[in-house]
Amino acid sequence: MRSVRIRILAGLLVLAAVGVGAWQLVPSKGDAKTITVGTTDGVTSLDPAGAYDAGSWALFSNVFQSLLTFAPGGTAPVPDAAKSCAFVRGDLTTYRCELRDGLTFPSGRTMNAGDVKYSFDRILKIKAPVGPASLFGTLGSVDAHGMTVTFHLTSPDATFPFKVATGAGSIVDHTAYPAGKLRTGDRVDGTGPYTLTSYAKDRDAVLAPSRHYRGAVSGTGKPVELRYYATPEALDTAWKDKQVEVATDQLPPGVLAGLNPSDPTQRVYEADGSETRNLYFDTRAGKPLHEPKVRRAIAWLIDRERLAATVYDGTVDPLYSLIPAGLTGHTASFFDDYPKPDPEKARHLLTQAGVSLPVHFTYGYAEGRGAGEQEGAEIKKELEASGLFKVTLKGYEWTAFQKQWASGRLDAYAVGWVADFPDPDTFGAALVGTGSAMNTGYSSKTVDRLIKDSRRFAERTEADQDFRSVQQTVAQDVPVLPLWQAKEYVVTTEDVGGGQYLSDGTGVFRLWSLTAL
Repeated sequence: MRSVRIRILAGLLVLAAVGVGAWQLVPSKGDAKTITVGTTDGVTSLDPAGAYDAGSWALFSNVFQSLLTFAPGGTAPVPDAAKSCAFVRGDLTTYRCELRDGLTFPSGRTMNAGDVKYSFDRILKIKAPVGPASLFGTLGSVDAHGMTVTFHLTSPDATFPFKVATGAGSIVDHTAYPAGKLRTGDRVDGTGPYTLTSYAKDRDAVLAPSRHYRGAVSGTGKPVELRYYATPEALDTAWKDKQVEVATDQLPPGVLAGLNPSDPTQRVYEADGSETRNLYFDTRAGKPLHEPKVRRAIAWLIDRERLAATVYDGTVDPLYSLIPAGLTGHTASFFDDYPKPDPEKARHLLTQAGVSLPVHFTYGYAEGRGAGEQEGAEIKKELEASGLFKVTLKGYEWTAFQKQWASGRLDAYAVGWVADFPDPDTFGAALVGTGSAMNTGYSSKTVDRLIKDSRRFAERTEADQDFRSVQQTVAQDVPVLPLWQAKEYVVTTEDVGGGQYLSDGTGVFRLWSLTAL
């Protein structure tokens, strides 16, 4: 993710960082009222080795600890389960952390470096299809001695601390999680600010402040109940019926467009965001979209302005870049190459490719996830209006959808990407690098080299040209087609504060920031 420039529409307070790697969020006085939070971001797995999605990581950031985390609005990781972390040498290949003393799992066991090593090792060993193993492509091995853990990287990677600070860095109790397979059930054994007291998949997660937490957060918040809704419309109904006091990710576009910051019964928070939505293509040989000219033809037909205005009521911005606006390396490479829809140029490319017209392919989307169905219908309409493509739409439940693209069963699929950390690298290897998390089959020696080179720069602005070059190559190869960039919205009732700190684009979902006023 990036450093978000928050544009608070109501009730803005300025939060100051306290100390080194810690911040203070003091709950209001009074009873231990449970705050209800509604979201459409479901949980794929309660095991950190089995989830690489926003809903799971939102929960992880509350019930687990990583060695590092991000302070509100911060762009650099700060210690959490660790008391200190640093690269050992200037070549950025050895990273060492010292753990805090006295961190205890729910069983009463004291955390040590062995638990950290175990947590990272099992992610790489299990390598779950929808897990985060791809995030640690530069991790060679991990050593543990007492309270010291050392990571040995296969190549310089200045972004490794950012990756450690994500949900993928969640530390588990080695006595409670199997080494070679995912843990099942509805329990969590972590050392985060909250404990999970009950969980029902796709329904709710009940969280209680942990009495044993020690880390970056000073003063955990109120008890919270996360309620999960299958569709934005269901979340909107729950909000209007006062079943939830906080609504986030995702209300329907029409509702977001009509939010009134002057309404005294609610608090509305809007922030510039770096969440993006992309159309991904299966580029493997034998697939209908294998030929780059066919994918470039699609790029000449998609009307992002219309998509943003009609399907999303102007609550998103058209995106012409793999890296969103606000991050180092952003450039409108897709606008430079495909400035406006042009069916004739698309037809010319398809003629050069020698394919039969219309080109038939299957387009997959997640049911109940934002406006995915309406978006798919609009893209189908735009492509078929040219007479050059015939699109079959297929919707899937979220977890099933992830398995569909992870197993290469879809020709094209639209997926929202919530950045893992505030650095452009999260839009590089994870999306277009060889073996990417999106499983497009795309591989480019040029792109891989540029991504690898970009990680040599500890000063991340120096990687700007590498990322610009990545996007120029991707705009020609089109393994992915950027569609839009989203804003972030949080709505709370008038008697709940702290909504402006809940989510700021760093991947941390700060339920402890919520207070009863």
